[in-house]
Amino acid sequence: MEFYFAPLEGITSYTYRNLHHKYYSGVEKYYTPFLSPGPETGLGIRQLRDVIPENNPNILLVPQLLTNRAGDFLKSMEVLGEYGYREINLNLGCPSGTVTAKKKGSGFLYYPQELDRFLDEVFKDRQIWSGEFQVSVKTRIGKNSPEEWPELMEIYNRYPLKELIIHPRIQRDFYNNIPNLEVFEDALVQSKNPVVYNGDIFSDRDFRRFRERFPAVKTIMLGRGLIQNPELARALKEERSSEIFDKTRLKNFHDELLEQYCERMSGERNVLFRMKELWFYMIRLFPDHPKVEKKIKKATRLAEYRAAVDELLI
Repeated sequence: MEFYFAPLEGITSYTYRNLHHKYYSGVEKYYTPFLSPGPETGLGIRQLRDVIPENNPNILLVPQLLTNRAGDFLKSMEVLGEYGYREINLNLGCPSGTVTAKKKGSGFLYYPQELDRFLDEVFKDRQIWSGEFQVSVKTRIGKNSPEEWPELMEIYNRYPLKELIIHPRIQRDFYNNIPNLEVFEDALVQSKNPVVYNGDIFSDRDFRRFRERFPAVKTIMLGRGLIQNPELARALKEERSSEIFDKTRLKNFHDELLEQYCERMSGERNVLFRMKELWFYMIRLFPDHPKVEKKIKKATRLAEYRAAVDELLI
């Protein structure tokens, strides 16, 4: 089984990815948080900083693009190609209202004819049909209803995708309800492209239940579960309980991450905001410490924050 690390805006920047790779094994491929090219400006300096090779040494990284304009996709692909990338992932999964209102992410799924024209133009590009570049897609199963999926599946089957990464929720679910495994089961049979599963694998128990039902699936993309427990992919590969984790390793990972954020970000407030975003997920490793969770949330100075975290990790 191979594991990919799904992107999460605000968390899985190059700083986080590099340190995760340093301290934890088990992930074959990392994906950038979405890069959103402007129609005239293309990819900005901040976005490019996250993908340049010198900021991503020794990891297999796939840039993810968020756009509904084939021209912007192809221009960005050329820029990323100059940095050595040969696979681009198209984001058709982001459920954020600010994104979908612009007909991007999973909002693009509501316009299947336009999506088909977009992919048709992209795959007519010489660098793609020649195999020089490969395109993968990360998708939900619809915007408002799973009944949208059959038409979307027909569209995806018209194009030779590197992989079709399926998160079997609709946009309106956000992360509520449960993944629609019946639709995913149908997709496994119907897809002409390799399928990757994504959604709600938080523990070894979740993983075992999924494998029992879908033994043919060879690749899973982990997202929130891997941020919650950075050791999750390693535990799943070693077929052991994900509830048992190395606290010393977690402390070293956390402390170096905090140190690098302090070096690269301006002001304690910005650093604390970034670290608190991380603890929104990681605190689930410590369900018996609600008082410490409150201390982390309320910390307004780094000294307060460090003292609270040390209560958990020392």
